[in-house]
Amino acid sequence: MATPDAWNPAQYGRFANERARPFYDLLALVDPGPGGRRIERVVDLGCGPGELTAELHEHLGATLTVGLDSSPAMLAKARPLEHEGLRFELGDIAEFRAGDRYDVVFSNAALHWIPDHPRLLARLREALRPGGQLAVQVPANGDHPSHALAFEIAHEPPFRQTLHDAGDELEEATPVLAPERYAELLENLGFIEQQVRLQVYGHHLASTADVVEWTRGTTLTRYEKALPPEQYQEFVDRYRERLLDRLGDSSPYFYTFKRILFRGLLPT
Repeated sequence: MATPDAWNPAQYGRFANERARPFYDLLALVDPGPGGRRIERVVDLGCGPGELTAELHEHLGATLTVGLDSSPAMLAKARPLEHEGLRFELGDIAEFRAGDRYDVVFSNAALHWIPDHPRLLARLREALRPGGQLAVQVPANGDHPSHALAFEIAHEPPFRQTLHDAGDELEEATPVLAPERYAELLENLGFIEQQVRLQVYGHHLASTADVVEWTRGTTLTRYEKALPPEQYQEFVDRYRERLLDRLGDSSPYFYTFKRILFRGLLPT
């Protein structure tokens, strides 16, 4: 039986410091007082265990910050952080529609799970008030063996058929676009100010084998959710063997990880 919630806060948190670096870089792009106005409402799409959402809330001085995530396990970790101005909600960010608009729509390492980014960004733009800001960070490491190899193995038997039966058609490894395409989208959506950049983060891991532990906390959850436990273990074993063969069994290992960060500001 497939795992209903493949997200494991403990596994994800094994590399918490490394995963936090892009968050702080993205946060630095957000203007905490655009045009001298106070930020009142913020939403964090894909808030995970909530610690960084709490920092987002405090840094921007928002009246209300809402963290949204589809993982009950992650939200259970986040709930103790709630207070009058900070709350966490269960929801699918692919279905996010804002009833009340926000001053900041923020998403750190979550939108790469959602297809059709041109349509997605148009929908997120509609969730912003005049003068609002959209701030997004997405992994762009699909061509690294750590990611490409997982997608390659998913196309092999017996995994391909099981994933197909589970509704994962494996049409694309990632919907993430080129940095220049995000710049074009922000322009076309009416953002009057924007920053878009591709950044390579270098992580010093204890060994090449730690790359497997890294991806088990993120990339491989796609397959853990859809595969029966014994087949998922077979998937991980095959992935580990081929990854170490491709990258070499090194201690320590320097893991390069590309990410796209972008921020846009709407006119008032």
